[in-house]
Amino acid sequence: MKLAARAFWLASPDHGEIRDVELTEPGEGEVLVRTLWSGVSRGTETLVFRGGVPVSQYAAMRAPFQEGDFPGPVKYGYLNVGVVEEGPDALVGRTVFCLYPHQTRYVVPVSAVTPVPDSVPAERAVLAGTVETAVNALWDAAPLAGDRIAVVGGGMIGCSVAALIVRFPGVRVQLVDADPGRAKTAAALGVDFALPGDALGECDLVVHASATEAGLARSLELLAAEGTVIELSWYGDRCVSLPLGEAFHSRRLTVRSSQVGTVSPAARPGRSYADRLALALDLLADPALDALITGECAFEELPDVLPRLTSGQTPALCHRVRYPDAD
Repeated sequence: MKLAARAFWLASPDHGEIRDVELTEPGEGEVLVRTLWSGVSRGTETLVFRGGVPVSQYAAMRAPFQEGDFPGPVKYGYLNVGVVEEGPDALVGRTVFCLYPHQTRYVVPVSAVTPVPDSVPAERAVLAGTVETAVNALWDAAPLAGDRIAVVGGGMIGCSVAALIVRFPGVRVQLVDADPGRAKTAAALGVDFALPGDALGECDLVVHASATEAGLARSLELLAAEGTVIELSWYGDRCVSLPLGEAFHSRRLTVRSSQVGTVSPAARPGRSYADRLALALDLLADPALDALITGECAFEELPDVLPRLTSGQTPALCHRVRYPDAD
């Protein structure tokens, strides 16, 4: 028996549409999920929407349940929260998170869904993929009690990192962004805020997430001797110049990449992708993280909303998408 669903597709760069799709009934070891909410990860998804994925990264950038290929037509997304309608008795009726695109219903293996803790509202759980990225970044960064830390870039990822890192004992943390409007978000997260020119220097650690050349250069300037920049930004098809002259070598500075596609080798042995995602969902019990959700629309509005998110006409951190019967 075929089941009806609707999905958002990028038909071509800068043009999205809602398409009808057919699903097969779930088989052994599968679940049917009805979507309640999904989230638009503004950095990555708007880069995909404008056709900015480099050819060399087509394979690396594939989402777990992506259909089609870059630059389009492609069904892309990975922040989905829904309720299990069919599947094992232990999961039926449970709210789950899945790395699935924007679609009203879908069938996936049981292993692809993670139950959302009762302490986490479904509408906040769309942040799980972003907080998971932040968890991996902290495993890579390995901050210590008392560290002086800056998070440069107050977007969705940077704010998530700041929200988690401020919990470390004795740390000095600043969220640094060129947009003074981010000060309000920082305050909601319990983090100090500074414009780039006012940021405190002599940092032991800087996490860079602004996806700008200027932000990365400023991150290096903020470091103390032998300090480290953890680079979280994804630049897509853009080239970035980096000032590796001046005092870069004499001060023994480090720039290290972090990417959620691999579990950080600094994590405890045996930690899996599932462990990391479950931890991210547990951390979402903190209502302060609601500050990362800055907009909402109905699923049917996505073709009109994504161009505005991509152009910056509609500023956003995480933009939440509401599905029928979400409430």
